[in-house]
Amino acid sequence: MTDFLTLAQERYSCRRFADAPVAEEKLAYILECGRVAPTACNKQPHRVHVLRSEDALAKLRRCTGSHFGCTLALLVTWDKRESWKRGYDGQDSGWVDASIVTTHMMLAAHEQGVGSTWVMHFIPEAVRTEFALPEWEIPVAILVMGYPADNDRPSRLHADNKPLENTVTYR
Repeated sequence: MTDFLTLAQERYSCRRFADAPVAEEKLAYILECGRVAPTACNKQPHRVHVLRSEDALAKLRRCTGSHFGCTLALLVTWDKRESWKRGYDGQDSGWVDASIVTTHMMLAAHEQGVGSTWVMHFIPEAVRTEFALPEWEIPVAILVMGYPADNDRPSRLHADNKPLENTVTYR
């Protein structure tokens, strides 16, 4: 079994996908990993829309150019009626909750041999229109997925991480 650090280091944004559909049991595992992700006060305001039909993928292509020919995408949203709000300033946890869920699914996908890319470069109103989202459902991420094509490789910037001392402060 791969340790978490190795999993996190090896996972990369896949931008070339094979034509094969993701196996149902792998998709179920990925979705379950998202389901158990922590959310503020366990409110679970996230929603995951599985996009895999030709119609849904055509709609996705109208919302973003960053689909990379995927065979599957997970549209992750949050319901602002259900998310936890911080009492003293009203800060909403929905964005963070949906992001944690997306991260769990992204890492679970890699563990299962499924490539993914977190897409935030999409037109929110197009997503809202194409997928008939109600006004209280806020799109956060599109996780495009599929089996990596044989010629897919990590970006040259993949392992270009800042040193820990540039991002961590001890007080």
